[in-house]
Amino acid sequence: MRYKLAVLGVCVACLLLGDDAAQQRVQVSKTEKVDFPANGTLRLQNSTGDLTIEGWDEPGVEITTTKSGKAAKDFDRVQVSTKRNGDELVITTEYPHHRAFPYVSPLSTVTNFDLAYVIKVPRNAKLVVKHEDGEVYIEDVSGNIEATARQGLIQLRLVGEVPPAIDARSSLGSVYSDFAGSETPRPWPFGHKLIEGAATAPQSLHLKIGYGDIVILNAHEPKAPPPVT
Repeated sequence: MRYKLAVLGVCVACLLLGDDAAQQRVQVSKTEKVDFPANGTLRLQNSTGDLTIEGWDEPGVEITTTKSGKAAKDFDRVQVSTKRNGDELVITTEYPHHRAFPYVSPLSTVTNFDLAYVIKVPRNAKLVVKHEDGEVYIEDVSGNIEATARQGLIQLRLVGEVPPAIDARSSLGSVYSDFAGSETPRPWPFGHKLIEGAATAPQSLHLKIGYGDIVILNAHEPKAPPPVT
């Protein structure tokens, strides 16, 4: 009987701890609208976590960031700032981090928070993304795209009739593309690269990830229905 009561006590304690942990997790979101130069470049420096960039019809840029974690005090040390530099809009993220222990991979780092971005830009904007750890999603952007990440995923969803020029490389991972191209293993057996398209293509993609995959999807834009006669 005592054994059963002890087991029951441990279970109740675990449930209470779980409830406390859930209650302690907090989330803060912020949305900012910024002017963007015509035919300009959006540059992201040191972003981390989940990054989503979507093309839209508005002339400016809308930036929504969501910080979540167990301690709100950690959020003050996570700063996302914007700065206009000529025809570029630069979004810089500063945050504390340290090496993971035990190591999952040589690239692994640990943070005390989760960070997610949803950024809307004019469709013809050019993108330069320097991402740390996490996943990068880019959708319906027709300007040239340069994106690098240490580890995670880079996924593009493109709308257009003419194939882009692609230079995509993964050091430890694969490259998948809906566009035909020459995919070859890197010098070591776990990496791949894909080269496709002519220099005269309307859009060029330069994608590189250290540990993870690159996915390039061709999303055909639905055609308008014929007029009713």
